[in-house]
Amino acid sequence: MDLNLSDEQKLLRESAERFVAESYDAAHRRKMANDPLGFSPDVWKQFAELGWLALPLPEDFGGLGGGAVDVGILMEAFGRGLVSEPYVATVVLGAALIERCGTTEQKQASLPKVADGSLKLALAHSERAARFDLAKVATSATTTAQGWRLSGSKIAVLDGHAADEIIVSALMHDHRGPSGRIGLFVMPATVPGLVISDYARLGGGRACNIELCDVHLPADALLGDGDNALPAIEWAVDRAMAALGAEAVGIMQTLLDTTLEYTKIRKQFGRPLSANQVIRHRLADMAMQVDESRSMALRASLKADSTPIERARAASGAKAKIGRCARFVGEQSIQLHGGMGVTEELEVGAYFKRLVAFDTLFGGSAHHYARHAELGRTTAPA
Repeated sequence: MDLNLSDEQKLLRESAERFVAESYDAAHRRKMANDPLGFSPDVWKQFAELGWLALPLPEDFGGLGGGAVDVGILMEAFGRGLVSEPYVATVVLGAALIERCGTTEQKQASLPKVADGSLKLALAHSERAARFDLAKVATSATTTAQGWRLSGSKIAVLDGHAADEIIVSALMHDHRGPSGRIGLFVMPATVPGLVISDYARLGGGRACNIELCDVHLPADALLGDGDNALPAIEWAVDRAMAALGAEAVGIMQTLLDTTLEYTKIRKQFGRPLSANQVIRHRLADMAMQVDESRSMALRASLKADSTPIERARAASGAKAKIGRCARFVGEQSIQLHGGMGVTEELEVGAYFKRLVAFDTLFGGSAHHYARHAELGRTTAPA
């Protein structure tokens, strides 16, 4: 298998890294941390102009037809700058589910707007009692004469406060009771009965919890024909974990580069820290963890369109491995920077916070080690 990037992918990587280096400095990140929106609408427009919002969308609906590897290249560059724009929520999760489950009319109504930056999306699926189990949904959607009535609550909705439309998962009910099927519903963020409580995420960006108090939606709010949406949700979340893994690799690479540079200029007893053999061993261990994580993130992207079990094992394996590697690299970076590593004076702490958030998003390492093992038992020969 040829794992080398194509010429187009190399250009994508170079342009993304250059844009992030020029646009995301420490002052910009501090400004976004205090901004109630959590990101810059002007930068979001630039994403659209550069074609990044259209990158993985189908060409028939204004996209560029890119794949998960292309998204991973972009996300690794985003990690270097701690980008807080709602790219994962809108493009990797929201637009992907519309593409997967929506009718032709629904795709035509939404995907071109995502590509040009005029429509931001969010996925509301996680619930308190689910404990990262994607199949556990208590929010209900009951049929009415006009369409649907939704009731329930969702937590940890990435960038839901800034979304124009929120895709909500709910257990479908009819006049006989629960049908056992999960449906996805596209809901305007201004619909009556929707209560949004947003908060700052660890490491930058924002998320929210939402309450659905008898929210009434028209019949065409249901994505597709109402078939069980759980496989599509699992598919989208696995792709999101691959993208976030690539972002974590970009963060880890930045921490490694920053720490390496610091140990070259920081002197102790008249010698730079990097002259100490123990320090060199630690830096070598950090570099090894970064390379392993990059390989796992690439594997998850390459398997994004494989069979469900193969895709899920690759995604969970990457999430678990990168989570452990990220914590090691972050802790070593803070320790080698000394006391300054946990102060606002350096950005090492901010990068480490984003890695901690990554480790818990969509389930921690322990959860995904268990999921990977369970999927392995499913495919094991008798």
